Amino acid sequence: MKKAAHHSLAGIGFAVLASACFATLDTTTKSISASVSLLVALWFRYAFQAVVTTAIVWKGRGRKLFFTRHPRFQLARGLLLFVSSLLAFFSLKYMPVGEFTAIVLMAPLVITLLAAWTLKEHVSAKRWALVLGGFAGTMVIIRPDTQHFDWALLLPLVLVVTNSGFQVLTSKLASEQEDPITTHVLTGWTGTLLASLLLPFIWESPPDWTAWVRLVLMGVMATLGHFFLILAYGRAPAATLTPYMYVQIGFAVIGGWVVFNHIPDQWTLIGMGLVALCGALGAWLTLRESRVKLELPES
Repeated sequence: MKKAAHHSLAGIGFAVLASACFATLDTTTKSISASVSLLVALWFRYAFQAVVTTAIVWKGRGRKLFFTRHPRFQLARGLLLFVSSLLAFFSLKYMPVGEFTAIVLMAPLVITLLAAWTLKEHVSAKRWALVLGGFAGTMVIIRPDTQHFDWALLLPLVLVVTNSGFQVLTSKLASEQEDPITTHVLTGWTGTLLASLLLPFIWESPPDWTAWVRLVLMGVMATLGHFFLILAYGRAPAATLTPYMYVQIGFAVIGGWVVFNHIPDQWTLIGMGLVALCGALGAWLTLRESRVKLELPES
């Protein structure tokens, strides 16, 4: 029991580290968008992650690293993450990091809807209430029909849909017992190849050494973030980790304040808090339901 608790605590720690890395990645992406083409930055982010990750794990696995029994699912997962990254990069160019992060973290709640729609799973009244609460929080952040509203705020909503599909495919591959390292590497190379197809048409050299430093920082944070996430999920179930992933909103707000001197207004903070609360409660509900199932006697 103590060993399991220790593993869970380690998983939570890695999840928090991953959240900090992703918030730093988003802040750096917004910072560099003023001086470097977003598509060039996207290519660099994927190429760095793919090359470094492959180099680290190649020695122990060799060509087996690229073996998969579900190439179509792997390709679809890589395509969805690439589209999600593209939407994220353009969203961050036009909106604050904290607000963007809060909207994107609606994804776990949207997955509840996808499960009800595509998998015909039963969704309890409590879960529907949490989904509606998270949506209400998002509407408070966006505030349609006000001067605060901008069409760029809709980009993260599209991102929520593509990211939810990405998460569903991730669960599907995990249930098929695909090696998570292989999945991670194949996703990185899919994004790199897709971005490379566009590179000849959009290439422009970074203007100075500070831009190169920020590009490298993006690559490092993306690589470390996904690596920490793999370590986290290897030590604790998703339901245990998800509530702690919402600290990314706090890290994002701090990054926006430190780098851009941006502090969300009162209503935006309320909306962020509502999204985080509903998401965390949804994960807690999943954990409680799974424990109840384990305690039920077999019929």
